[in-house]
Amino acid sequence: MIRAYKFLLRPTVRQEQALGEMLRDHCSLYNGALQERRDAWRHVSKTSIKYGMQSAQLKEIRTFDPERQGRWSFSSQQATLRRLDKAFAAFFRRARS
Repeated sequence: MIRAYKFLLRPTVRQEQALGEMLRDHCSLYNGALQERRDAWRHVSKTSIKYGMQSAQLKEIRTFDPERQGRWSFSSQQATLRRLDKAFAAFFRRARS
């Protein structure tokens, strides 16, 4: 039996602002990683970029931009990059079939 739970979130004004900033920064990370993959694919060499390569760059990104990317947890940013990798894998799986 599969059970689903729903939790009602009632953040304070400050928590809501922090969640909005976190969402904005994670979207920025996702879109930047997506653009890097697109550029690599459009290059003549058709290079593919994987999760491991982008995750290794995450430390540099966090030190370069400590006020936006550097303030969120490393593991949540890795999860964002994993989500992108999963989306790419699903896209190419569907394209092959």
